[in-house]
Amino acid sequence: MAEVYKPGEDNHKPGTYVEVGPRGGAVSDPRIITIQSGDRLPPTQQSGHGWQHR
Repeated sequence: MAEVYKPGEDNHKPGTYVEVGPRGGAVSDPRIITIQSGDRLPPTQQSGHGWQHR
């Protein structure tokens, strides 16, 4: 299972990330974002959610 990252973290691999639940489960209508090298992960739609690299 892929690691779940918290909003606001930086220095992760550039690419596409999808919003997931606290333990990596699917969420209804997830945000999908693309970050570049050095970017921070943005806030999620709900507290407790995280980001998972696709």
